[in-house]
Amino acid sequence: MSKSAELATLIRSRAGDAPPVLGLILGSGLGHLAEEVDGVAIPYDDLPGFPHAGVSGHNPKLVIGTLEGVRVAVFGGRAHYYEHGNPAEMRVPLEVLKALGCTQLLLTNAAGSLRPDIPPGDLMMLNDHIAFAGANPLIGEPSDARFVPLTEAHDAEIRAGLSRAAEAEGIPLPQGVYCWFSGPSFETPAEIRAAKVLGADAVGMSTVPEVILARFLGLRVAAISVITNMGAGMADEQISHEQTKAMAPLGAAKLERILRRYLRAL
Repeated sequence: MSKSAELATLIRSRAGDAPPVLGLILGSGLGHLAEEVDGVAIPYDDLPGFPHAGVSGHNPKLVIGTLEGVRVAVFGGRAHYYEHGNPAEMRVPLEVLKALGCTQLLLTNAAGSLRPDIPPGDLMMLNDHIAFAGANPLIGEPSDARFVPLTEAHDAEIRAGLSRAAEAEGIPLPQGVYCWFSGPSFETPAEIRAAKVLGADAVGMSTVPEVILARFLGLRVAAISVITNMGAGMADEQISHEQTKAMAPLGAAKLERILRRYLRAL
């Protein structure tokens, strides 16, 4: 039995056999959403192969249960490429999600905006991405499945459902391109200018490896950024992780309303 199958069996023994309809990975400052789920919380430390989410603002536990009457699997934190230099750190958790029978994944992150019309406190839904960091979580994968097409990586049907939910809640949810930088240092003003030339609308230090892994595993995926700051050189504010954690709850409240509305429509 594979590691992911063993972990799925362990999780079912604690949380029940029903497959989750939606998996959700929470970004910096968004971990409190896991508390809204009526279910069972399993610390990552109890799940061999799960990462130690070593970034403040994350809540490293898997919560399986119901939200708005829908079975969900909520990952209260993620591992980042900049923690260990491994872009595939989230492969085991996503393999487990697949083994549990889930087919949809929603990723969230805290990001810096490159567009004045998407200020801190707002949201942006990804319709494409740029892997500026240069790494790929499928390096070393021996099978031909590693050649994953990403033309439609961000699922159009899920995005349409999230857009309808946002419109119903009266919350702007513009779509744009997310540019992945490795971190952990923030971008320079020159890098921000370069990202804008390449067509990016927001920048961050996560999400893209998980999108690639999700598509490799056959999961349908969408992602939403909570904007916590403007890109370097675009405002007078001093960018910091403390600012990210302080601003994330403003967008998280909007994101929660959209997510609840989306789940009710499933």
